[in-house]
Amino acid sequence: METIVSLAKRRGIIFQSSEIYGGLNGFFDYGPLGAELKRNIRNAWWEDMVHRRDDIVGLESSIIMHPRVWEASGHVEGFTDPMVDCRESKQRFRADQLFFAPVVVVGEDGAETTIGYVSALESEDTAADLQARAEDLKRKLGARGTLKPLVVADITAAHPEEIEKIPSPATGKPGSLTPPRSFNLMFETHVGALRDASSVAYLRPETAQGMFVDFKTIVDTTRVKLPFGIAQIGKSFRNEITPRNFIFCSREFEQMEMEYFIHPDADWFACHEEWLQWCRDWLISIGIPADLLSFDEHPKEKLAFYSRRTVDIMFRYPFGVQELWGIAARSDYDLKQHAKHSGKPMEIFDEATKSKVVPHVIEPAVGVDRILLAVLCSAYYEDEVEGEKRTVLRFHPRIAPYKVAVFPLLKNKPPLVERAQALYRALKRKYNVFYDESGAIGRRYRRQDEIGTPWCVTIDFDTVEKDGTFTIRDRDTLEQQRITEDQLFAMLEEKLG
Repeated sequence: METIVSLAKRRGIIFQSSEIYGGLNGFFDYGPLGAELKRNIRNAWWEDMVHRRDDIVGLESSIIMHPRVWEASGHVEGFTDPMVDCRESKQRFRADQLFFAPVVVVGEDGAETTIGYVSALESEDTAADLQARAEDLKRKLGARGTLKPLVVADITAAHPEEIEKIPSPATGKPGSLTPPRSFNLMFETHVGALRDASSVAYLRPETAQGMFVDFKTIVDTTRVKLPFGIAQIGKSFRNEITPRNFIFCSREFEQMEMEYFIHPDADWFACHEEWLQWCRDWLISIGIPADLLSFDEHPKEKLAFYSRRTVDIMFRYPFGVQELWGIAARSDYDLKQHAKHSGKPMEIFDEATKSKVVPHVIEPAVGVDRILLAVLCSAYYEDEVEGEKRTVLRFHPRIAPYKVAVFPLLKNKPPLVERAQALYRALKRKYNVFYDESGAIGRRYRRQDEIGTPWCVTIDFDTVEKDGTFTIRDRDTLEQQRITEDQLFAMLEEKLG
């Protein structure tokens, strides 16, 4: 992960926000390459989700909405995470990511003695970390006997009398952790010149509510019929207690969400399954390997009360298998809540049954930043070319920041430079293209490999003196062939169209 973070900064993909002032935890800036990569991911999703389907329309709702939207949705009361503070270090932790275990020693006579507690923050090595700390505690106390297998739980499961005995991850000392308490994740702001209770508003924590609030307007102004979807891409904000793992969990992020409205009597399970497969196939289509993806179904006892079923598409990140894309069957809860709180009906006339109904919803919701991180992790490779180590980002051509790099073989030969620049300008009309004439050709290839450019074109003397063909090099296979300009445009149209 450190290698990927370093590459992202070195190559202008992602920077820490406000870095010259020490940065701001949980916020990131996307540099020239990162902005292109992110834009390409958004565009690919929008094209496939909206433009290439007849049953989905788009929306762009405002970031700040009427505060009653969030009261109706339950966010004001229920959008919380359990939080634990360390009184000594002043650090704050998410309680469900802080794990602990009592350390129990079994003596020769079979008697069990609890000699203390160990704690660790969630990671892919949490169990191993706790075990190592338990063994270390046993050694330090000189306890005789055998360690009983650890019973690990997050601190929300701790009894009140145990809290004082659990060591803080920040200091390693017991006695400084507070009991878990709720912390609302919404960013609060004020609208207008006055700052009082009547001016309170929130930065949206999700884009979904915009689709529900505008549901009737879209139905009344378009010709949509059940089943249909409303899609949206936009910024969301959550005041995460502990932002972590680079851009995986941050406080400002971008979502791509779609609410798919179906008749209450429709086969919702089959529809949910179809969207699970569609989302997985789409991830594979932009270059994420199938063997890094898996499904995780939420157990029934952990589902939200309004959810019929929720399944997450998981991705194997370097820091462990984590949620990438959530697909939920949300019933008709949201539309009914907004109808109740606003006094406005949220029904649609169904032509098939000649009746008014409140649709149910299937919701695929994914973060652009999480997809971008998954793409970065999937694309990163190291190999050796001609005895030299090569770092390469094997981006799918559709989402690669630059599609083609154009080189003149020598920068001090005007005919080569003029022909290369002419090709560059022609390509630039349709694609994002890079031009480079400095350094040896091998070095220019390596620079493009490291930023994920799929193809490099070199203009040489045969181009200007013979048949006009030029050399094109494939980033992944390293194969080179001579092609014409027409053949190049035809290939790009096929690969990127």
